[in-house]
Amino acid sequence: MAKYRKLGRTSDQRKALIRNQVTALLYNGKIVTTEAKAKEVRKVAEGLIAMGIREKDNFEEVTVTAKVPRKDQNGKRVKEVVDGKRVTVYDEVEKKIKKDLPSRLHARRQMNKVLYPVTSVPTEKAGRKKNTKKVDVAAKVFDEIAPKYVGRNGGYTRIVKIGQRKGDGALEVLLELV
Repeated sequence: MAKYRKLGRTSDQRKALIRNQVTALLYNGKIVTTEAKAKEVRKVAEGLIAMGIREKDNFEEVTVTAKVPRKDQNGKRVKEVVDGKRVTVYDEVEKKIKKDLPSRLHARRQMNKVLYPVTSVPTEKAGRKKNTKKVDVAAKVFDEIAPKYVGRNGGYTRIVKIGQRKGDGALEVLLELV
């Protein structure tokens, strides 16, 4: 008996499909897909959420000093002339950052092996490269998703049957985070 569904694809296509759908599920909170795909995606997603719950508090806050460019009222960098060259002026700012402890760092790297990088595009600037932001989905799992499920032992996702797809009659489901 097989331990997983083959979904009619080669292994590299199947792994890419599952990675893509797990990333979409954790980023958006819900996806619509076929029942067989949803059951495979659920296995991977619940494992990642369980890992996030285990390691969610495993960090320390560190204060660091960073050089930040000074900006004027329009948001442009302030430049001054030094030795005949225009040079950006920097200010030193103290910031508090979260520093992962070794086990959380390992968990983050394990998640990033599965999750694809996500780029967020604002709706009013759609189609432009400017103002896009890289979203850290692993950080979202640690900071937003894991705290919701702390007292829960598994069962972080729900499959709701929608009905049959018009084109091929496949049973469609809504896979969502509970």
